[in-house]
Amino acid sequence: MSAPRTTATTTTPVTEELLRGHLDVEHTGRGLLPHRLPARARRQIPDDQLAMAESQPSGVRLVFRTRATAITLHTVPTKRAYPGVPTPPDGVYDLLVDGRLAAQATAAGGNLRTVDLATGRVELRQGPPGAAEFTGLPGRDKAVEIWLPHTETTELIALDTDAPVTPEPETTRRRWLHHGSSISHGSNAAHPTGTWPAMVAAGAGVDLVNLGFGGGALLDPFTARAIRDTPADLISLKIGINLVNADAMRLRAFGPAVHGFLDTVREGHPTTPLLLVSPVFCPTHEETPGPLAPDFSTGTLRFRATGDPAETAAGRLTLEVIRAELARLAAARTEAGADPNLHYLDGRSLYGRADHDEHPLPDGLHPDPAGHRRIAEHFTHLAFGPAGAFAG
Repeated sequence: MSAPRTTATTTTPVTEELLRGHLDVEHTGRGLLPHRLPARARRQIPDDQLAMAESQPSGVRLVFRTRATAITLHTVPTKRAYPGVPTPPDGVYDLLVDGRLAAQATAAGGNLRTVDLATGRVELRQGPPGAAEFTGLPGRDKAVEIWLPHTETTELIALDTDAPVTPEPETTRRRWLHHGSSISHGSNAAHPTGTWPAMVAAGAGVDLVNLGFGGGALLDPFTARAIRDTPADLISLKIGINLVNADAMRLRAFGPAVHGFLDTVREGHPTTPLLLVSPVFCPTHEETPGPLAPDFSTGTLRFRATGDPAETAAGRLTLEVIRAELARLAAARTEAGADPNLHYLDGRSLYGRADHDEHPLPDGLHPDPAGHRRIAEHFTHLAFGPAGAFAG
């Protein structure tokens, strides 16, 4: 009797040539950690929130060619927990075959990062590596993308496959670099290709670099320099809500900070189409300044604004104030053709009051998966349509 047939397994260490959508990598004791800000910028990060957000690989994916029907990605995920809040589900890995979602998986194990939203205290508990397993894939030669969980810092170790893996050549598609807040990062999206920037990139046929950072779109100069130094064919900047959340500045400082951010970006991209986007509709902060505070009174996490609306006269920022100022600044910068490639988009055209009535913000701040889809549909039409800043 002949021995049963076995399939050889190929182990491929994860190297940077397999990655897309990142700006930097860090070699750890267990693997490769993709970053969405370069080391120079990371050394200047002043708070743990942004350090966590930039290490969560929203929009980062492995890209390769293979005939494999079974793929296992070995990782060390770092998961989040919040005292008093139900534990979030494990992050999802999306596997695409020739650009179409073909399989999903999660990875058990990993580290646990517990954050007390009331005090800011952080505890990190180390854990073992995990594995995301995909089976039943077509046996033909194909392009494979594995989009990493947008909510979990992910150290990458190796791929186990039943056929060899080769890097996919660099794409010739236009490269779209987007910077924004937690909504751009993907808060409340169910899986990594379900964030609104990922859906826009798929629909518009562009190559995404997502610099959306939960709580971290604060006009930091190091972020502007990172955008300046990153090759891009299209750039969008969604600015405003985190400045209100954090009560980070007053109107007097806001205008010059926006100018400075745009000036820095223009140093590296003097003629690149640049779309300045104001905040989407959010009743929490439309007329009420920050700071933002977590609210557990209903038994689930929601957010509330704690500022006094009367203080807008003294320069406190609200979403209404920020939209008016961004529109004014954009008009001033484009006067007499000074920057013909700068465009402004009111965020309420992406998600306005009517969209909120249909798809309300579950926690008072972030859209649900249907809300992400709505924002993606509107952005694709308004930015990439025939009359959009990114047309053609």
